[in-house]
Amino acid sequence: MRRTMKRHHRHLPLLFAAWLSLAGCSSIVSSVTQGFADDLSTAILDNEDLAMVRDGAPSYLILIDSLVARSPDDAYMLQQSASLHSAYAAAFVTDEKRAKLLHDKARSQALAAACIRLKDACGLDTRPFREFENWVQQRKLKEVPALYDLGTTWASWIQANSDDFNAIADLARVKALMLKVTELDDSHDNGGVYLYLGVFETLFPPAMGGNPELGKEYFEAAVLRSEGANLMAKVLFAEQYARLVFDRELHDKLLSEVLTAPARAPGLTLMNTVAQEQAQQLLDSADDYF
Repeated sequence: MRRTMKRHHRHLPLLFAAWLSLAGCSSIVSSVTQGFADDLSTAILDNEDLAMVRDGAPSYLILIDSLVARSPDDAYMLQQSASLHSAYAAAFVTDEKRAKLLHDKARSQALAAACIRLKDACGLDTRPFREFENWVQQRKLKEVPALYDLGTTWASWIQANSDDFNAIADLARVKALMLKVTELDDSHDNGGVYLYLGVFETLFPPAMGGNPELGKEYFEAAVLRSEGANLMAKVLFAEQYARLVFDRELHDKLLSEVLTAPARAPGLTLMNTVAQEQAQQLLDSADDYF
């Protein structure tokens, strides 16, 4: 989210006028930097060459790190860095230790960005849960992008640390954030919030607190909201729900649809290409699973 600052000044001394001139130049540089980060993210997300992105992404991440180091209080750059590190770790990093380090960094940056972007949002991961809930309920429509950015990065961190009960305990906080997004604007990011909610409800069987049927409704909403363009919604629908309830027919149907669908879609091409790889792997292992 870009921030525009309006300066109102009248009869300023020359020294302060000169300072404002420098501040203006800095603002232009910041705008160019943010534009570059936007273009970089778009180029990555719209690229269907997984090998190219996989091999080139570390260089992009180092470049983003340098931009964050230059402007450590820039909430926009912090969140851009968090999102890219989180996406790279989830899509390409198979080493668990390395993945956890990347997700730790992404979560820290997302929390720092939220602290700057949102009112009274510092320490969201440590404040008592009741206070956290009250804070969430006070959020407004204009804050949806920031809430969603934080929630998605935080959710990916939890998934990467699913062997840690302290991380699992944070699931209630992320779920509260995402439910608030559905209340304020469930069409944001083509209904991507439903994808996360679907996963939350199918992480565990009913005996352990899961709610697969509610998860199914969320996955169906994710597919509907994206008009079928987000292929990862169907992959996770198959992997998280169909496998959990041992519905082989639904499982194979969803994955077959993913494999025959076009991967190219604005902002979704990279994810869809990854989804098609995962769909094939799930189909190949279906006989052993079912």
